[in-house]
Amino acid sequence: MIHEECGLFGIYTNGNAAVSENLAYICYTGLCAVQHRGQESAGIALNSGGLITSRRDLGLVAEVFTSENLKLLGSCGSGNIALGHVRYATTGNKRRHNAQPLVVKHIKGSLALGHNGNLTNAAALRTELELRGSIFHSSSDTEVIIHTIVRERLSAGSIENAVEAAYPRLKGAFSLVLMSRRKLIACRDPNGFRPLCIGRLGESIVFASESCALSAAGAEFVRDVEPGEIVVVSDDGMSSIKTHCGKTSSLCVFEYVYFARPDSVIDGVSVHDARVRAGEILAKEHPADADIVIGVPDSGLDAALGYSRASGIPYDAGMIKSKYIGRTFIAPSQELREAGVRIKLNPIKSVVNGKRVVLVDDSIVRGTTSRRIIELLRRAGAKEVHMRLSCPPFKHPCYFGTDIDTRENLIAHHHELYEICDIIGADTIGFLSIAALSEISAGCTSGLCKACFSGVYPVDVSGVQMKTEFERDIDTD
Repeated sequence: MIHEECGLFGIYTNGNAAVSENLAYICYTGLCAVQHRGQESAGIALNSGGLITSRRDLGLVAEVFTSENLKLLGSCGSGNIALGHVRYATTGNKRRHNAQPLVVKHIKGSLALGHNGNLTNAAALRTELELRGSIFHSSSDTEVIIHTIVRERLSAGSIENAVEAAYPRLKGAFSLVLMSRRKLIACRDPNGFRPLCIGRLGESIVFASESCALSAAGAEFVRDVEPGEIVVVSDDGMSSIKTHCGKTSSLCVFEYVYFARPDSVIDGVSVHDARVRAGEILAKEHPADADIVIGVPDSGLDAALGYSRASGIPYDAGMIKSKYIGRTFIAPSQELREAGVRIKLNPIKSVVNGKRVVLVDDSIVRGTTSRRIIELLRRAGAKEVHMRLSCPPFKHPCYFGTDIDTRENLIAHHHELYEICDIIGADTIGFLSIAALSEISAGCTSGLCKACFSGVYPVDVSGVQMKTEFERDIDTD
């Protein structure tokens, strides 16, 4: 499985006492709703009258924040701006100093920043900044972004102008929420690789990676941040800078397949509906002679429902997922990932015993998780297992925010489909076609990035250095 997506939440309140007094808790609530986007670390920065205080640490949101330290976070007075972040990271990069939001003090004031995505020119930009005197305390490209913005701030008339000036220097994927002493700013890269939306809680403005976080915080969805757009919120209200808008956009299609929560709406498309459509198309492209359809919890369930509807094969809950185990791919080694599957998923024997099973999942990356699940089903008595995937085979690296940075671990790059079928122990296998990706996301206001399936990248990736090539061995803070 894949990871490296992150979750953002920010809120600006203009004098509403009830909201101001509970700002840290509201931010906490929003982060809990996007916890699926990052289970390594969590952080909140709170702005009270220009004074920014923060807490960030390794762990889930509920582990990093208690009622006591949420109160302590706001102990300097009622806040008017808050920014939260949850994060995943690649193996070897799980350190507290990489937790976000990052908070810095510079000659023009203070700045807090949360980032979802991945810069493709981070290594070169970091080297350039270090040669010009910048000092780094983390190995994340988020700190590269904040240094770039701060340098532009020296000559820019405002923080939003600094962000606008930094855009041409930042290549790749970046959805950002940043907080200065008086403003909250949200922006997406010109391609719009990662989602970001705007909501309203009374008179307060809210930003979040997904609309489900707006609902959790009691806010109403307003609209998505456009690719390339910079949205600025201050005492003067909300304004927008669209200097970098209008280019060909390319939202990561895997947001619909796996990353996002089913109750979210991203760039005009319901995630749940997209997954059901994927299952329906999958049933037409790869029919199976079977007795039941089951899905791999959680992201395979909606597609399994669609497969059942289109095929007429009954749907059933064939596997139970532990609610207290995170996504297995966050484990740092393959052995632990495989052990995590056994702890996390268990088949219902009475459902699958003696049955020909269609097993629907979102994807196959390495193949080890699928193999283990199929083994569990066969031990539970399944006569046949027909594997169906609601996305095409992963064959190419992703440079825009997941850890598929090399073809080395991609089973579909090294093996034909019949070989994959044999390796994972399935009776048959079928992947969604690349052409179907546009169908499942019908109505999307953005273009789509399908590069990890097709090898056709929306931007130039020649000479890209991934994070692992420029991470430094530095002490934790």
